[in-house]
Amino acid sequence: MIRLFEFFPGALSWTTLFLVVFLSWQKPVWAAIFIILFDVYWLCKSIYLSFHLRSTFQKMREVMRINYRERIDIFANWKSIHHLVILPMATEQYEVVRESFQSLARSNYPKEKLLLVLAIEERAGKEAEATAERIMKEFSLTSNPGGGQASIFPHILTTVHPADLPNEIPGKGSNESWSAKEAKEKIIDKLGISHENVLVSVFDVDTQIYPEYFGCLTYNFLTAEHPQRSSYQPIPLFTNNIYQAPALARVISFSATFWQMMQQSRPERLTTFSSHAMPLKALIEIGYWQKDIVSEDSRIFWQCYLHYSGDWRVIPLFYAVSMDANVAPTFWGTMANLYKQQRRWAWGAENVPYMFEGFRKNKAIPLKSKLYWAFHGTEGFHSWATNSLIIFALGWLPVVIGTGDFNSSILSYNLPNITRWIMSLASLGIVSSAILSVMLLPPKPEGIRFRHYALYLLQWALMPITLIAFGAFPALEAQTRLMLGGKYKLGFWITPKNR
Repeated sequence: MIRLFEFFPGALSWTTLFLVVFLSWQKPVWAAIFIILFDVYWLCKSIYLSFHLRSTFQKMREVMRINYRERIDIFANWKSIHHLVILPMATEQYEVVRESFQSLARSNYPKEKLLLVLAIEERAGKEAEATAERIMKEFSLTSNPGGGQASIFPHILTTVHPADLPNEIPGKGSNESWSAKEAKEKIIDKLGISHENVLVSVFDVDTQIYPEYFGCLTYNFLTAEHPQRSSYQPIPLFTNNIYQAPALARVISFSATFWQMMQQSRPERLTTFSSHAMPLKALIEIGYWQKDIVSEDSRIFWQCYLHYSGDWRVIPLFYAVSMDANVAPTFWGTMANLYKQQRRWAWGAENVPYMFEGFRKNKAIPLKSKLYWAFHGTEGFHSWATNSLIIFALGWLPVVIGTGDFNSSILSYNLPNITRWIMSLASLGIVSSAILSVMLLPPKPEGIRFRHYALYLLQWALMPITLIAFGAFPALEAQTRLMLGGKYKLGFWITPKNR
């Protein structure tokens, strides 16, 4: 049954595109009406999502100004909350890792409450071991007892995930599971810390936090209605190296941020993404991250949702963390890496058959919830693969390949004008995104002038290209690979970090 479910996302996307082409040829009037209605739908959806984007942006600006260290003082038990922070690492440069640890050192949260794990891969070799050793010497209180509490952590651990373990694929999920078990045994249980008082934050090794992150996370955990049945999702900003990124990379990076921002204002549809946190107790009960999948960041939500029969949700933090934009040493290298990264994210379609199979087996989940998530889960990946192609590439097909008397009709004459007018209105959302992207830029380095900010606004004219070349195409490839299965399935691809 699972193979049938794996076939579904790709089959639905390809069927949609085939029907648009076929109807444009054989039934151009039907296709033209569909395209107009679809464009109107997309216009309405763009307006709707832009309101959510602006709402999240305003909320984030407010939240980022709060001193959560002072706010959590009202809770008598806040000092019992510990944070296990896992940073999976492969071949990243020492400078990248060091900057992430420096941001942790600047955290306005007691260092003795932070349990840090640098999770390296055995297959990464001696270079990764050397980087880990340098980090330990600089940031471990044991290795550097004279460093001072302001920048040194008393509980820090390096774990080495063995290569070629059975029933695993190389990737973050298997590494995270190994490191979490090691941390539980060597730090948490050794110190006698209650599992119910530990929150696990999984960061990419380039993730840099702002000072109040752990205070914000602790506050949301202590005020949540169901704290042990919730994940906690910050807003990812891909801005660490944004000034080094070419225009297309900047647009794609901000697009990923904006999508997550829009989801934050719709918590009923929010699932986990990069840099989320969750209770250790729940993580143990579900058996940690699965070791044979690629999309572990989103899969962990479905593991929890199915394990607890629907009693799981994601709480938006409205607080930001920053990560690297995808940048390679060359322009074409960046383009190739962007495509591979988007394809890996689109491989999250593997969660659709996992969700369907889980719904089939778990009778305790209400039917209403199953239908809700089945629709929205499928619709998200279907839109990813098809919407931009229908809007920007296939919209004029009835005029180009339509048969019969269509080309001499009023509808044929007006179709390009109608679609152009609707898309012009929809482009106002792109203008709004462009303005917000400039407002989210980090402090400018030397050499950045006013003219650069003008270019940062104009770069959003590239949006149609990014939506097709780095949206629809990698999504279609991922879904097609999922359909074919076997040797065509994707393995985990590590995004190179370049500064």
